[in-house]
Amino acid sequence: MSGVHAIQQPRISRMRPTQRMDLLDQIGRELQQRFTFSEIDEFLSACGIAPPKEYNGPNSKWVFAKFALKDVADSRLLEIASGLDLEPVVASKVPALLPRNWQTASKLKIFISHISKDKDKATRLKTCLSVYAMDGFVAHQDIHPTLEWQVEIERALRSMDAFIAIHTKGFSESIWTQQEIGFAVARDVKIISLKMGEDPTGFISKHQALARRNRTAEEIAKEVDAILADDARTADKLAAAKKANAAQLLDDGIPF
Repeated sequence: MSGVHAIQQPRISRMRPTQRMDLLDQIGRELQQRFTFSEIDEFLSACGIAPPKEYNGPNSKWVFAKFALKDVADSRLLEIASGLDLEPVVASKVPALLPRNWQTASKLKIFISHISKDKDKATRLKTCLSVYAMDGFVAHQDIHPTLEWQVEIERALRSMDAFIAIHTKGFSESIWTQQEIGFAVARDVKIISLKMGEDPTGFISKHQALARRNRTAEEIAKEVDAILADDARTADKLAAAKKANAAQLLDDGIPF
């Protein structure tokens, strides 16, 4: 742990809010995997950071670690990441493992899992989510012809902030959608199931699904926004994305 202090910090002037949140997420997940709660306290102390005395959040080492580091300077976070042998995504302007359509996005990254015959529904939901500073990944729309499709899907799954599954008839029979769900479960990202003809199965069957109930895509998108704004894994990122998106609209001089 003493090596944390000796690591040379990467050269970067200032992190954007989304970069800082990504780094906090990366460190939090690494501490969650390696240590117990008491060991995280010891690690923080060894880094010269006082563990929080008052923490009323969920019983999650990942959330606890992010809470403890939320006020730490950017340069210190980079040192901690290096001490954990992490390669922060802020080390470059465009992370190499992002799918092509997400490389310049400041919005919340949403992977929309669907079967091919219902790609229009996925695309429609993506359009409605964009109003809430979310950028959906729809494989049948966002993979460029010159890129290997499976690599782009894997990149989106590795870098997504949240996962939406559109459970239309035939969804549970697709090998690809079931693998995508497994990826989302393993990464512990927020998963939202949209019931449109099928009930969720397998690992996500225990969670209550959103029923369409004849609602429009706009209404579904509004509920998705409320859910993600209330989840500890996505709330801060979504708020930052909305702020950045609003600033971008003002910079562009586009009335809204």
